[in-house]
Amino acid sequence: MTALRSATAICILCLVVASGVFARSHNHRGSANDVPGSFDYYLMSLSWSPSFCETHPDESEQCAHKGFGFVLHGLWPQNKNGSWPQHCRSSDEPDDATISRTMAFMPSRHLIEHEWQTHGACTGLDPKAYFDLADRAFASVRIPPALTAPQSAPELSAADLVQAFIQANPGLDKNMISTACHDGNELSEVRVCLNRDDLSPQACGGRVRNSCRYGALKIPAMR
Repeated sequence: MTALRSATAICILCLVVASGVFARSHNHRGSANDVPGSFDYYLMSLSWSPSFCETHPDESEQCAHKGFGFVLHGLWPQNKNGSWPQHCRSSDEPDDATISRTMAFMPSRHLIEHEWQTHGACTGLDPKAYFDLADRAFASVRIPPALTAPQSAPELSAADLVQAFIQANPGLDKNMISTACHDGNELSEVRVCLNRDDLSPQACGGRVRNSCRYGALKIPAMR
């Protein structure tokens, strides 16, 4: 009987803990803090497509030897304290014309729809205006020559990569850019913080950190 009571108590505790975890994991989505237009700056994420395609070879819109280098992963509303709004309520959806234009720099219909639902709806813009802004943001950052169309794997460290972007973009400094890697050293993304009013580079807020290890990065060549 004592063992049964103990087991029952443990099960009840498990349910309480699980309920708490569920509540925490769902608190952010659609919460009162997720007010469209209420954020401090944009975090633009540039995805290195050859790395993505190594692990997603069936993504034919982006991969299948399309020859993409950096593509836009997203333009994300961000706050200086490290928080960000997401999944703001909106009945709008990008239309076919908007999706077709956006495919030029964000070559995945699924990604476009996901980015609107998760981030774009929180900007306070409609889908056309948001993806037009994303297009301008993507065009505002010059890709370093070494990563424009490499036919062999570039030999760069994370520090080298950041410095290459700084040299290619006057006004950008190391406090405005970060790198993200898979498995410690395979380049996944470069992220740049942009002013929400004019898309000029600005200092990043909290929780924007480099995740690449020291030493040479694995940067797959374009194909």
